[in-house]
Amino acid sequence: MNNKNVVYLFPGQGAQYSGMALDLLSSNAVSSLFKTASEIFGKDAKELLNSDADTLKRTDVSQPAITLANLAAAAYLGEQGYAPAACAGFSLGEYAALVSSGIIGAEDCLRLVKARGEAMQKTSDRLREEGGDAAPGMVAIIGISPEQVEELIAKWKEAGVKDLYAANINSPKQVVVSGTAAALAEAETRFKEAGAKRVIRLQVAGPFHSPLMADAAEAFKPVLDTVAFRDPAVPMYSNVTGKLVSSGEEAKKLAVLQITSPVRWVEEETAISAAAAKAGVQACLEAGPGKVLQGLWRDCGSEIPCHPAGTAEDVGKL
Repeated sequence: MNNKNVVYLFPGQGAQYSGMALDLLSSNAVSSLFKTASEIFGKDAKELLNSDADTLKRTDVSQPAITLANLAAAAYLGEQGYAPAACAGFSLGEYAALVSSGIIGAEDCLRLVKARGEAMQKTSDRLREEGGDAAPGMVAIIGISPEQVEELIAKWKEAGVKDLYAANINSPKQVVVSGTAAALAEAETRFKEAGAKRVIRLQVAGPFHSPLMADAAEAFKPVLDTVAFRDPAVPMYSNVTGKLVSSGEEAKKLAVLQITSPVRWVEEETAISAAAAKAGVQACLEAGPGKVLQGLWRDCGSEIPCHPAGTAEDVGKL
């Protein structure tokens, strides 16, 4: 494998697990990154990544933790001689992609995700309180096409089902919807009746990538405005548009929109696959915890393989 002829894909929330990235600490670059993260987070980074599953589910914990794990994977790959020809991140994973593309630095990235996670947790907590302590969140719908999911949501909205949105267009046969607790409970029944093979609640704290997160976007924007966004040095793809990010200015605007907009991952994968095939890219690497993106990549039908690269063992096998 040509170490410079790969695409980095960074996972988002839901991929976390206790102890993620700690095996990468033999790397000097990763060790330095953890030290910086500890200072920014005001908490020992190793302790943060070793949190139990319930703690890691909180978005004010999972966002900084997963981003650190993603950045650690990229730093470890860099010490092994790898460098991305292009990059993309799924949902929260876009922040590690912003660093890999050269748009922002790692320190600014960690500050941003800390503030982003806190803002989104606050909004999620408010929605929980308004729902009588029932948690808002996200549900994966498997076995129904994205087009059909969006048509059903529109139809049900006319019938009075509120606060339900298509949030992550993951693959031709998997869509994640966001909503309040009441909306999701109704949706689970309706999607099963409509022919969904599986309906799965996700381990996230809120209804992300939907208009329900508008308060979080407003709270996050002033923090975002304090960070300079440079033009990409390495091609990066956007969740909001499914296309290449053209400039630092566009990247900053998209960072706000991304909180309330759907993740158009199928469009993104299609664009990446076409450009990668044309450029002779040999593989995509899932640089971070878990293997979710590898499954979604297979579903998109690309002939380019996607390999795990979130642990030292994974990288050793490359």
